Amino acid sequence: MGRSDNLKVKNIILTGMCGVGKSTVGVLLAKALGWCFFDTDVYVQVQEGRGLQEIIDEDGLKTFCGIEEKHILSIGVENTVVATGGSAIYSEKAMKHLGKEGVIVHLDLDYDAIEKRVTDLYTRGVVMGKGQTLRSLYEERQRLYRRYAQVRIDCSGKTQEEIVAEITEYLRLAPAR
Repeated sequence: MGRSDNLKVKNIILTGMCGVGKSTVGVLLAKALGWCFFDTDVYVQVQEGRGLQEIIDEDGLKTFCGIEEKHILSIGVENTVVATGGSAIYSEKAMKHLGKEGVIVHLDLDYDAIEKRVTDLYTRGVVMGKGQTLRSLYEERQRLYRRYAQVRIDCSGKTQEEIVAEITEYLRLAPAR
């Protein structure tokens, strides 16, 4: 019997903007549950043998999104916290696949907080159109995060530990998936 036996989900899929803390919260959540942690951005980099920004610069946004989708569709895990790249929500196929495999949790944070956290926007491998601003990217993606999320966690003013506690508490009360 593991620590997460009373958790009613197969996997937890974290989505949200770059800088919201998906990877950091994901590692802490996996540790708390005794589960594995899987970062789709790292997975794409390992599978492709190059960094996210390098893929975007060399192949373009559309090709990058196709590569990301292909690798997300290949994921088949259980008892895993999956942190998705912020752009995973551009692929309906990828999001439906992830949704079948677990519960999708949107880590939400207001724009001003995201802006303060994201200082490496043009080098971290963020999928954004030429001339697009962080604010317009935020507004565009918020609609998509809300569309696919089964759970929304407001991360404003909370520590990473409080966010982890809120996710586990919510999912223990949720119906089995």
